Amino acid sequence: MDGTLAPGEQLRDGDLATWLGVSRTPVREALLRLAEAGLVAAQPGRSTTVTSLSERAVREARDVVAAMHQLAVRRAVGNLSEAEIERMRQANLRFREAIARGDIETALRVDDELHAVPIAAAANGALAAVLDQFSPVLRRAEMLRFSSVAGVASANRHDDLIQACAEGDVERAAQIAAGTWSTLDPAPRSPDEQ
Repeated sequence: MDGTLAPGEQLRDGDLATWLGVSRTPVREALLRLAEAGLVAAQPGRSTTVTSLSERAVREARDVVAAMHQLAVRRAVGNLSEAEIERMRQANLRFREAIARGDIETALRVDDELHAVPIAAAANGALAAVLDQFSPVLRRAEMLRFSSVAGVASANRHDDLIQACAEGDVERAAQIAAGTWSTLDPAPRSPDEQ
C-alpha cells in the first residue's frame, strides 16, 4: 500500500514469507485479505499479482469508509472520555508535525491513531471489520493527500472534529468525519480502468 510493490508485480507466497521472516500461512492469509480488498488478483495454483486501482474502486471504497467513520463518530461522541479526546488532540499534534516535516509514514500512522479513538469508542465490531476491509484501498490516495498542501487541511479538519467531539455535538462531528473521507481524491487513473 506504500508503493513498495508495483501494479502488475507477481507475488509468490514463499518469497514473501522469506522476505518478511514469517511462515507461509500468515502470508497466504494476508494475500486473501488483500484480494478481498481488490489490491491483488489471485489466480489459484498460479500466482498473485498486484493490481492497479481504478478511480472507481477508490471512489467506492471512499464512500463506504466515509459512511463508517460517520457512524463511528455518531456512536462514539457521547461515550468519549476526556482522556480519549486528549489522545485525539495529541495524535493530531503529531500528525501536524509529521506533515510539516514531510514524514508521510508517520502522518499515516498517527492519522490512524486519531481515527481509531472514535472507532474503538463506537464498540461496533462490524463497523471495524468493514473499515479493515476497505481502508487499505484508500492508502495510496491518503499518501498523495498527506504529501501535498492538503495535508494541512486534514489537520485543520481533525481540529474541528476533535472540538465537535469534545462539545458533544454529534451531528457536527458526524458531518466532519464523513467530509474528511469524502473529500479524499481518488488514486490516479490507470489507463485500462478510467
